[in-house]
Amino acid sequence: MSAGPAGAGVSEGYADAIQAPGTDEARWRAWDGWDRMERYALPAAGRVVVVAAHPDDEVLGAGGALALLAAAGCALTVVSVTDGEGSHPGSTRITPGRLAEVRAGELRAALARLGAGGAEVVRLGLPDTGVAGHEDGLAAVLGDLLPGAALCLAPWTGDVHGDHEAAGRAALAAARAAGVPCRLYPVWMWHWATPGDPRVPWQRAARIDLPPEALARKRAAVEQFASQIRPLGPGPEDAAVLPPAELAHHLRAVEVVFG
Repeated sequence: MSAGPAGAGVSEGYADAIQAPGTDEARWRAWDGWDRMERYALPAAGRVVVVAAHPDDEVLGAGGALALLAAAGCALTVVSVTDGEGSHPGSTRITPGRLAEVRAGELRAALARLGAGGAEVVRLGLPDTGVAGHEDGLAAVLGDLLPGAALCLAPWTGDVHGDHEAAGRAALAAARAAGVPCRLYPVWMWHWATPGDPRVPWQRAARIDLPPEALARKRAAVEQFASQIRPLGPGPEDAAVLPPAELAHHLRAVEVVFG
């Protein structure tokens, strides 16, 4: 996940949605809408292509699903669209280049905790906060990776972060061309939306219930992203992108995908 500077990479109409105070996780957990969602059946075999705008998005939004897919024996290809080098643009503690390598290593460690240490990781190196300018090229690259896959998982196209939305659109286009089912996972939505929010297409939402082992694996995987969940230094420019209140949205025993 990368928040970027205020307003960067955020959809029109929601310029401050990510920087603004978010919805408390207690409100989400108390919501009665969970029971109205159908259950999504993950593939029991085959290859799954997982698209992430930044290293950690795939674990935050669908880490439990990845643990279940790995346990079922599915082959995983994880596509890191950017290296997430823009998560701390003002930092004097770490350079963007070094941060890119740190985040790539964190992703590898997280996948191992999910039981997916053998996953293929494809780093595309597109610019953090600049994916929309490369959307067609990204769709073409994904088009080469998707044929024969059982499923594509990608960021939700309404997530109110430009990189997430562009990656999701490119994945949808490539998946349609390849005849591969595509489901979209939200990341920032849990922050800026509220239960029952009319901006969210709940009628297209499906839930993935995480058994205790999958949830434990996801929790362990999230802990690997130290550059995002812990401060890099004492100054505000080095603050954690994912403080505990934000992480709480991604550590519940249910994940959501949109069809």
